[in-house]
Amino acid sequence: MGKIKVTQVKSNIKRPQNQKRTLEALGLKRIGQVVEHEATPTILGMVKKVEHLVSVEEA
Repeated sequence: MGKIKVTQVKSNIKRPQNQKRTLEALGLKRIGQVVEHEATPTILGMVKKVEHLVSVEEA
């Protein structure tokens, strides 16, 4: 499995609690922050849940 870079591009203000917790679990706290993760099914599912708040690219 490869690596992916996840960047937060939108705010989590006025978002449901589960989306806020998903961003926190991914390690994202502010707009523009980039984190790198292994492309496991768990991480990809988390990214899919908040895909409207983040951008993803291959690392």
